[in-house]
Amino acid sequence: MDVPAYVWGLTIVGIIGLLAFDFFFHVRQAHVPTLREAAIWSALYVGFAVIFGLLVFAFGGAQWGGEYFAGYITEKALSVDNLFVFLIIMSSFKVPREDQQKVLLFGIVFALIARTAFILVGAALINQFAWIFYLFGLILLLTAGNLLKGEDDEEDGADNFIIRIAKRFLHTSDKYDGDKLFTIENGKKVMTPMLLVMVAIGGTDILFALDSIPAIFGLTQHTFIVFTATAFSLLGLRQLFFLIDGLLDRLVYLSYGLAAILAFIGVKLILHALHENTLPFINDGEPVHVIEVSIALSLSVIIGILAITVLASLLSPSGKAHAVTANAHRVAKAYLDDADASDVGERERLYAEVTHSRAAIASLGDKQRAKALADPELTRLLDRVDQAHAAFSDGSRG
Repeated sequence: MDVPAYVWGLTIVGIIGLLAFDFFFHVRQAHVPTLREAAIWSALYVGFAVIFGLLVFAFGGAQWGGEYFAGYITEKALSVDNLFVFLIIMSSFKVPREDQQKVLLFGIVFALIARTAFILVGAALINQFAWIFYLFGLILLLTAGNLLKGEDDEEDGADNFIIRIAKRFLHTSDKYDGDKLFTIENGKKVMTPMLLVMVAIGGTDILFALDSIPAIFGLTQHTFIVFTATAFSLLGLRQLFFLIDGLLDRLVYLSYGLAAILAFIGVKLILHALHENTLPFINDGEPVHVIEVSIALSLSVIIGILAITVLASLLSPSGKAHAVTANAHRVAKAYLDDADASDVGERERLYAEVTHSRAAIASLGDKQRAKALADPELTRLLDRVDQAHAAFSDGSRG
């Protein structure tokens, strides 16, 4: 499929236009999106991606259309997994809820730029060196293994090398000034934590690109398909974050599903590398006759694994207990982080969420409830919330 330059141009302009629309009409004015707003715009962005895929089917044929949808679904699933890390980073920096949209949009734009650069480099390497498929396959297999091992310490998600250097050598403020990147403190211009959050998100996006780009090249080597599937998977990610925020903790088996998908694509890449082999120490530099996995089978496997993963997570008692406990941690920390706020209504709203979380824990089965109540950190957080709210209530009455 030869893609004319004007099609490339229109596609890029359309993507930039959607990002600009997102900024000027949704993100520029800081606010917390309602569930309805997030749902409508998430559906619209998925609709744009599906319509684009149908156009690829119509003008490029079933092969290219299938590769686009396989790439889009895989990248979308990896993007949802990335939201976990974004949530950890923003929690670590205590980003105000109403300013999280701007951080997410920056992350999406930076991710698109970083992944476009990786796509161009990857396409050039593939055209010059067929053995690069071996490397891509190995990267995906190692990534799958790391997903199965899990993260060592999620709380350190925002404490990377760049951030530590920035805090040590640059003037930074400990407080936010709305969504400003710089503010004036003691007569000096200093960075706000908002800028550090964006640096952390940007650095994380580069690491994500190292995994996601080999994954999609394992499904298609057509640069236009790789670029558009990646771009459409990122568009709407901001709205999706607020739509499934409460469900993120519930998807307890997502990492296993993604590990299986990446391992499958890794094996597919290595099989393809063997089929195109030019390395002299493998079969004397001649291609190896092996099975090549069709795009139809790839698409079926990816959809099947994701469906099983999501259903198992949502139906699992352990998944529900994990979600309830994680949500209790989050709302308790949110209340304590907002302890200096003067907005009585906001304090009461947050305390109502804490009360609701307590009720959700009480509704768990005996085994899961006992496990949640045995969590010393959660117990300590809830006790601190009670003490802080009692002091706040006494102060309000006084």
